[in-house]
Amino acid sequence: MITKILAAKRAARSGAATVIACGREHDVLSRLADGEAIGTQLLPPTNRMHARKQWLADHLQLKGSVVVDQGAALAVREKGTSLLPIGVVAVEGDFLRGEVIACVDEDGNEVARGLVNYSSDEARQIMRKATREIAGVLGYTVEPELIHRDNMVTLS
Repeated sequence: MITKILAAKRAARSGAATVIACGREHDVLSRLADGEAIGTQLLPPTNRMHARKQWLADHLQLKGSVVVDQGAALAVREKGTSLLPIGVVAVEGDFLRGEVIACVDEDGNEVARGLVNYSSDEARQIMRKATREIAGVLGYTVEPELIHRDNMVTLS
């Protein structure tokens, strides 16, 4: 059943309503099309997730994660901001620039995921640092943010 619910959530993020019903029911599809209330209907949220964001959320394997402080979690989740290195308190796993990582809060809840601008080794060096300090620590700056908001999807 969990796989059906996960598939329905993916469909909802694309803007599609879904019904989970028993396939053994007589004429279930035509009865549903006629408006009969059979099974469980899952409605999409009011705002549809763009294809790129859905791809980030559902179809890529995570290569690692960063733990973010309360302020960064709030900024990413509520304000839709990019993730800056200063908000990162820990780096978990080994990943390369451009791979997908999870952003989890200090309670272990996944806040977002996205394409990271720095490797795990670089992220460990610049975590808790202000953007202006990146070049001083690494000797270069790839991007001012660890994950840009255009390459990130927030999760509920």
